[in-house]
Amino acid sequence: MEKAKEMLSVGTEAAELVEGLDIRPHRAGHDASFYEGFALRGIRVDNIRPGFLFCTFRVPPRLTDADGNLSPGAIANLVDEVGAAAIHSEGLHMKVSVDMCISYLLAAKVDDELEITSKVLGHKGGYSGTHVLLKNKATGEVVAEGRHSLFGKLSSKM
Repeated sequence: MEKAKEMLSVGTEAAELVEGLDIRPHRAGHDASFYEGFALRGIRVDNIRPGFLFCTFRVPPRLTDADGNLSPGAIANLVDEVGAAAIHSEGLHMKVSVDMCISYLLAAKVDDELEITSKVLGHKGGYSGTHVLLKNKATGEVVAEGRHSLFGKLSSKM
């Protein structure tokens, strides 16, 4: 039991980092949330057209694991957000994620610049599918590839 407590306890350094976070109230749909400011800061949209989104992202230290690699959770977040943005680029309402399948192929380090391409695969009823590709801009190597399914409320027929 003591070993478990020790493993789960928060160290002084981690506690200080959490205390330093700037979390402000926001109006949903109007202001950026803490999540958006923390996880999505640094994405630059280079080109957008219906069904396609091309972005650049420099890996920040705040989203890396203990080895200095972009964390798998951060990659999943990018697949989720950039995939949804491609659907939104077609003028459709925002949808919620129902499934993601991600292949993690190569580590991305702090300050690596990634090219992120998102493409809408299609729509069937309220479901939509996207494909998201993350590549190291300097080497052209694929860091991760994801398929993303989303569902949104269908318009009423009344």
